[in-house]
Amino acid sequence: MFSVLADINWAALAIAVVASFLIAGVWFAVVIAKPYAVALGRAGAPAPASTPVTVLGPLLCTLATVLTSAVLVEALDITGIGDAVVFGLVVGVGYLGAMTFQIAINPNFPRPLYYGALNAPYFVITSVLSSVVLVAMR
Repeated sequence: MFSVLADINWAALAIAVVASFLIAGVWFAVVIAKPYAVALGRAGAPAPASTPVTVLGPLLCTLATVLTSAVLVEALDITGIGDAVVFGLVVGVGYLGAMTFQIAINPNFPRPLYYGALNAPYFVITSVLSSVVLVAMR
């Protein structure tokens, strides 16, 4: 079942990773920048400086997530765009969105549900987008 690495369209994977990374930049730096600071209890504080970890870490995590989806798309033989959307929603809501809330629900997040509500849509959107790109270019 998991001997599908040779079947993955690596160009599609790269496009999905880059698109997700660019959407993250817009989502977190523009769309939810101020509410995100509130969710973290940092309203009014300057944004932390970017470091190699804060830039490359999310990129590598996105790569791992999209690669995992690519393996599953191939292993499950998902070929239709409609099925790609459903797969993206299942992964986005069932894994990525749920994990966003699970990570936030701890004493280090002053507003965990708000944090989850701000972050989960990004993961659901990019999961669907990635799935559609992977299937459309299959």
